[in-house]
Amino acid sequence: MIPVTTFEGKKIALFGLGGSGLTTAHALKTGGADVVCFDDNKSRVEQAASEGLVTQDLRVADWNGFEALVLAPGVPLTHPVPHWTVDLAREAGIEVIGDVELFCRERRKQCLTAPLIAITGTNGKSTTTALIAHLLRELGLDVQVGGNIGTPVLELEPPHPGRHYVVECSSYQIDLAPTLDPSVGVHMNLSPDHLDRHGTMENYAAIKERLVAGSKMAVVGVDDRLSSAIADRLELAHKPVCRIAGERELTDGVYAHHGHLYEADNGTQTEVALLGGIDSLRGDHNGQNAAAAFAALRALELPSDKIAAALKTFPGLHHRMEVVSRRGRILFINDSKATNADAAARALSSFERIYWIAGGRAKTGGISSLDEYFPKIAKAFLIGEAAEEFGKTLEGRVPFAISGTLPQAVIDAAAEATEDGAEEIAILLSPACASFDQYPNFELRGAAFVDAVRALPEAGNTQEEVA
Repeated sequence: MIPVTTFEGKKIALFGLGGSGLTTAHALKTGGADVVCFDDNKSRVEQAASEGLVTQDLRVADWNGFEALVLAPGVPLTHPVPHWTVDLAREAGIEVIGDVELFCRERRKQCLTAPLIAITGTNGKSTTTALIAHLLRELGLDVQVGGNIGTPVLELEPPHPGRHYVVECSSYQIDLAPTLDPSVGVHMNLSPDHLDRHGTMENYAAIKERLVAGSKMAVVGVDDRLSSAIADRLELAHKPVCRIAGERELTDGVYAHHGHLYEADNGTQTEVALLGGIDSLRGDHNGQNAAAAFAALRALELPSDKIAAALKTFPGLHHRMEVVSRRGRILFINDSKATNADAAARALSSFERIYWIAGGRAKTGGISSLDEYFPKIAKAFLIGEAAEEFGKTLEGRVPFAISGTLPQAVIDAAAEATEDGAEEIAILLSPACASFDQYPNFELRGAAFVDAVRALPEAGNTQEEVA
């Protein structure tokens, strides 16, 4: 744990006592702050009290005594309406911040030289975070990984010279981190997501831009128009920026093209790594992920040949285009983390013959934007709340069946795929939906897919299985 000493002796209101909230409360208390905690969930308040934290209904607290409100990232800051604690904090004239902001302040106080690589983007940020951490470890460095990827950032080991932090940041976390200042800031891409929490695409994009705007070196994906504009603005502001791409050549920056990774300088392109044959980095989107990771490590002045060698050993990220089994010509791919159409597009683009399992709780726009990939889909097997809506989109364009549940979809897809004579077939769970209609999160949905695959008769697993 990282004790937060920057609020030592000061009184702090904290709202939101989920996993990261409890960690934050303990980090503040350990650092000497007087923390008063609350949550709308009574059981979470009871849990906090049982762990020795001070709890109080913040509706009746004296807000004039608080120095700041520390808010969990899942609690609305602005949209659709500010949470009631935010209104009370603003009336009292105190700042509203989150755990990533506390981490940044503590890093500046304790050891500013400890490198911080912060990663954001609509899609690809978790894979890129995991890849950067893997590369740093392979190069023998002290690495701490956390943030939106799973481990709360204040649960990591304290800042120390030579200790590298790799932190995934959601838009919610960036919105609560006004002084976020990475050594290397990585922005992958932008597409509509979380607009219920940010109001407009412009607001969402502006929040994402803050991460790279505050960094010493910005690494920015330019495969989409809005992100490319971010890179242009940073350059006009005379900030160091490295453009990266997975779908087109660049004259300056790092890009992937046809399974090769290139570093470009003033029009001169140098091949620096071979991505072909690395299953965990298959597809254009993973080319962008590899380019981002390579550029981030180069910004830390690490040698390109060692980075290239380490890329070959990347095992991939659970639930993101994860090969969980091979059955003859059939690959079973767990892409449960694809919770929107743009994320699903990345998986659909990576295979030529697909039996697609999709559905769940639909997001705005559904799957209509995926029409360019429909010719690759031999058949779709639809599940969850979105099944009928998705069926209407696919009608007359892609054969489909409404399987209803994920285990049934696996059985249905496997039965039909075994009759297909294609050279390579992907049974692909890439739902393009949230999981909340049938599963509490995408991880449990992915685990259910793995269990269903394992339950198939004679589904011999020749690849490393999910832990």
